[in-house]
Amino acid sequence: MANQIATAFAAYPEEQAVKETANHIKSFWDPRMRKQLAEVMAKEASALNPVAFAAGKQLGLG
Repeated sequence: MANQIATAFAAYPEEQAVKETANHIKSFWDPRMRKQLAEVMAKEASALNPVAFAAGKQLGLG
């Protein structure tokens, strides 16, 4: 789902796309979802869109 959110902001400059993706995750994801993202970041980072990964890092998940 993080990849889908990042894709929704693909038309934005990268820095803004990361910020908006992070804001969405922070605002709308429950702790279990954020935990799953952190796990993917740790184990399968290549599965994530670079913007989604950067958003997770910005939120301190990885």
